[in-house]
Amino acid sequence: MFYRPLSSRKRIFHGKAVVDGKTKRLIHRIRPGEIAVIDHVDLDGVAAEALIKKKVHAVVNAAASISGKYPARGAELLLQAGIPLLDAVGPTVMELVEEKDWLYLHSNRLYRRRKGEAWIQVATGYRMTWEYWEERMAEATHNLHSTLSSFVDNTLQYAQRERVFVNRPLPVPALFTPFRNRDVLIAVRGGGHEQDLKTLRSFIKEKEPILIGVDGGADTLLQEGFSPHIILGDMDSVTDQALASGAELVVHAYPDGTAPGLHRVEQLGLAAHLIPFPGTSEDVAMLLAYQEGARRIIMLGSHSNVVDFMEKGRKGMASTMLARMKVGEKLVDAKGVTHLYRNSDSPRVRDVLLLGSAALTPVIAFAIVNPHFDHIVRILWLNVKTIFSWA
Repeated sequence: MFYRPLSSRKRIFHGKAVVDGKTKRLIHRIRPGEIAVIDHVDLDGVAAEALIKKKVHAVVNAAASISGKYPARGAELLLQAGIPLLDAVGPTVMELVEEKDWLYLHSNRLYRRRKGEAWIQVATGYRMTWEYWEERMAEATHNLHSTLSSFVDNTLQYAQRERVFVNRPLPVPALFTPFRNRDVLIAVRGGGHEQDLKTLRSFIKEKEPILIGVDGGADTLLQEGFSPHIILGDMDSVTDQALASGAELVVHAYPDGTAPGLHRVEQLGLAAHLIPFPGTSEDVAMLLAYQEGARRIIMLGSHSNVVDFMEKGRKGMASTMLARMKVGEKLVDAKGVTHLYRNSDSPRVRDVLLLGSAALTPVIAFAIVNPHFDHIVRILWLNVKTIFSWA
């Protein structure tokens, strides 16, 4: 590694380091203005959205944010948000940079300073620009064909093995939450799930569906002011606050009954049900709602395509394909619903103004023909002033 002092040039992209090989773990403790140092090959959209929401000053990735296997979406989101990304600096950065070290990014170089020391260069990488992003995405798109072929083979192979689990009933414990003939909304921490939830706010308030938060999806529900009835998952990305929110807890276990998430729940002094199943936690949530007699199952932030699953580190989607086949017409996939209403605010305001104008027409007509209207208005105005004088 090459070390040298840092000159006195302007220090842009300067901040304290937060270091973690697990991005979803880092998210819970990083603060605005700090620099995230991660080791995240093919940075996914969900992780990038979380970093943006935390208002990080910059991101340093030991791995390649776009390896070329498939079009990973995280780097694009960081570029759109104007957050600098120094990419593929190598794994040694995770040892050379410690928590709360001061960092400085200049071009494609990373500098570090500790108390009583001068600035030294600790890593070089690739500065993510739109030109570099286009190069990496072109390679990833080209390679997607072979990646997709392998993905399909894996899906079909595992579907043969896992169909027996989907065909038989889930070992569902006696739940306190009644599902029969109720709408169920399942919130998964997938791309764009926060905006989609905002779009469905009026639906939730009107229909009052059963709310299931799958791991970190429970935190999203709480952040938007909704209390999940059930939190289901392996409990690796949900906060302690969400677990202690009063929701019914269901830990997703491996088929052999092993459940690492149960230990965490018990450490918090909480009780939980256990459901063993080979698929993903969102598959379990879907099948649970279906088996318990839900009227409709609305999926929010779900994973449903090759890029979604590759970003989760999965090489196939056998259980999800089988679960969706079983649930059938009850399933409503609301992923991306925000895009359908993105520009709808202006027309709605216009419609309200038109409606208000139409409603005022008879009032104006009444004012013209009624000689006592002026007296009525004066009385109303006096009442309004009286009310506001007490406010």
